[in-house]
Amino acid sequence: MMVQRNFMSVSFAALSQNEAFARVAVAAFISQLDITMDELEEIKTVISEAVTNAIIHGYDENPEGVVQISVRIEEDSIDLIVEDNGRGIEDVEQAMQPLYTTKPELERSGMGFTIMENFMDSLEVATVVGKGTTVRLTKRLAFAKALQN
Repeated sequence: MMVQRNFMSVSFAALSQNEAFARVAVAAFISQLDITMDELEEIKTVISEAVTNAIIHGYDENPEGVVQISVRIEEDSIDLIVEDNGRGIEDVEQAMQPLYTTKPELERSGMGFTIMENFMDSLEVATVVGKGTTVRLTKRLAFAKALQN
């Protein structure tokens, strides 16, 4: 059984300018760990992608919407949860396809979920149309992987 080491959560308005805040808040919290710069950059990128999805796709950039991030530090991993109470995702499998986007007019790349999958060890998406989406991401840390080798 893993021992919970630390956790935090933060909520903010669904505004694009808050994406940078989300990155910094998560980076500041996990800076207490002995992680590599690559791990830190990957986690910051994943937070950006998940928060941007919530703001742009979940809420259509409606500032009344609220995005919540929770971070939990375990013995050998970091768990990230990004939640919104927005529109939900009608077809998660389709949304997770590389280059798929519901907003091509915004010149979005459609690579958000692909980036999340590539940078993290696990990605789970729970969604209810009309009620919102929860993205749960887990990253096993290099120092923990090294201990097991």
